[in-house]
Amino acid sequence: MSLLRLPRAVPALRRSYATAANVAEAAGVKVVGIENGSRPSTTSVTVAIRAGSRYETTPGVANVLKNFAFKSTAAGSPLRTVRETELYGGVLSTAVSREHIFLTAEFLRGDEAHFLPLLASVLSSTQFLAHEYSELVLPTVQGEALAAAADPVAAAIDTAHQVAFRRGLGNSIYAEPTSPVTLDAVKQYAKAAFAKSNIAVIGQGISTEALAAAVESTFGGEGAGASSLATPASQYFGGEARIAFDSHANPTAQPTLVIAYGAAGAATPELSVLPHLLGGESSLKWAPGTSPLAQAAAKIPGASVRSFLTGYTDASLFGVVVSAPTAEAVRSLATEVAAAIKGAAAGVKDDELKRAVAKAKFAEATKLETADSLVAAVTPAVFGNATLDVASFDALSAAAVTKAASTLFSAKPTVVAVGNTHVLPYADELGL
Repeated sequence: MSLLRLPRAVPALRRSYATAANVAEAAGVKVVGIENGSRPSTTSVTVAIRAGSRYETTPGVANVLKNFAFKSTAAGSPLRTVRETELYGGVLSTAVSREHIFLTAEFLRGDEAHFLPLLASVLSSTQFLAHEYSELVLPTVQGEALAAAADPVAAAIDTAHQVAFRRGLGNSIYAEPTSPVTLDAVKQYAKAAFAKSNIAVIGQGISTEALAAAVESTFGGEGAGASSLATPASQYFGGEARIAFDSHANPTAQPTLVIAYGAAGAATPELSVLPHLLGGESSLKWAPGTSPLAQAAAKIPGASVRSFLTGYTDASLFGVVVSAPTAEAVRSLATEVAAAIKGAAAGVKDDELKRAVAKAKFAEATKLETADSLVAAVTPAVFGNATLDVASFDALSAAAVTKAASTLFSAKPTVVAVGNTHVLPYADELGL
């Protein structure tokens, strides 16, 4: 077991968690434990596997592999896993993103001797039984795909990635019913995904030393060798997609439009401040925000506008999600969104930047406050990728942000419309 200094790319982590100063390498996998100075009563441990949908060898296989977690292993059946987890008062969960699969165990402090071997058994001895595949895994996979298709926002954002990047980051995180994944394909993907070079173990409420010692004793035989998974370098294309949506399938769903732009490389401070510059969501529940998009949304009851920036290891996707009760209202709001985008590209005012920087710093800081967002924030650094330094926001100038916005928004936009496609606007109708 060797201890390595945490990369300088994570100063926010060091400032927020004084004891999270080391990343360890134990049993050939990367390990980091994070404590906030107090002695929490619970611990969470996440195994992050660099095998998200961008690495897929078969469309949907990452999602299927995620849903195979905590099924039959050499250690026992899924029923035994559930019973013992409940006996210990723990919670198990899984998630998949475009870059990682996450296996998480949350439990009372001191019970890591039970849950670390459980997580390790998923990597080393999942049986991939045919009856579990057909009876347990596939229904869940299909349910997730149907739920996403019934949610206009989820469908629009997933499709926006496909239009923006095509392959790699463009791969959907859901498994399509029209592209079935065979059990053999899942086994082959798991063999490549569970290599030690692909695995990081991240703990909250436990020290790096204690977590590394537990990993050393439980992960010793897992994932020998290097991963054979590969992904194409991300390239942004842009374009349009239109999805007719039947409101009868989901009466509460609203027509939705996503306007997005992609950039090469990990998210920079200049790009990270843009969602807060344009805004969309108010800081106070019962009052409209002061940002341009928040003011626009306030004019239409039931409407919402949200800016986002999703960063990956080699690309970023900035976007605005517009939802409203009617397609006509979405069209009206989208016109104002397009005007706000053009305004940011034309010039950013100092007072607007000051507000946006403060909100960006707060958003980055709060990522370290909950288990899920903390894992998402820390994982790239643990794998050696660059992450944002909160202090870098202080050095931003209006000229630098204007230049970044102008460059980003000069590219071909990605526009995805979900709803009444006869009314929802095209990109050129918005002047984009």
